[in-house]
Amino acid sequence: MSSQHDGDAAQDSLSSDLVMGEDGRARPPWAASDPLLMEYYDTEWGVPVKTESGVFERLSLEAFQSGLSWSTILRKRPAFREAFADFDPDIVATFDDDAVASLMANPAIIRNERKIRATIRNAQATLKLHEENSYLSDVVWSYASTSLPRPFRLSDIPSRTPESTALAKTLKKKGFSFVGPTTMFALMEALGIVDTHLVGAYHPMESAD
Repeated sequence: MSSQHDGDAAQDSLSSDLVMGEDGRARPPWAASDPLLMEYYDTEWGVPVKTESGVFERLSLEAFQSGLSWSTILRKRPAFREAFADFDPDIVATFDDDAVASLMANPAIIRNERKIRATIRNAQATLKLHEENSYLSDVVWSYASTSLPRPFRLSDIPSRTPESTALAKTLKKKGFSFVGPTTMFALMEALGIVDTHLVGAYHPMESAD
């Protein structure tokens, strides 16, 4: 199994920002020690997701993550999925004040009313897209770009790009909230829209068993 990107053959060394695990996989520091984050990085992060519920879930979790660690979100993700009907926008869009009160009383999720109500509004905005014969996944993926080079150092990775800024602007116009440029760039990384795996890092899309 190889973790070296074929297109980076000229780079004969790993990024100095990578951490080599006991399993022989090189990962960025954020995914190098916590087993939950290691599993997420190895199997999900950067793997393309294009289903409507999948994109809506990740959009919602990125909003909940704001100000918190991603490991906190991952540990609570099963509870989030249960509380938000597996992030089915058709169901979440129907949540009323009683549902909000119930969610605020649920200690297994992040009890932030602004984020909870934003998730409901975002589900409703997603349904409005459907009424326009469009899909959230299509809108998000329409901002895919190959202009971002594969980073060699963590410092090479921006916190936002023109594409993430444009996506944030589009979604806000369509009624979405908690979709700032930085949050949208994190979403684009997670969904595999942009590839910010460091040169030499383990990459599930480039590895074969």
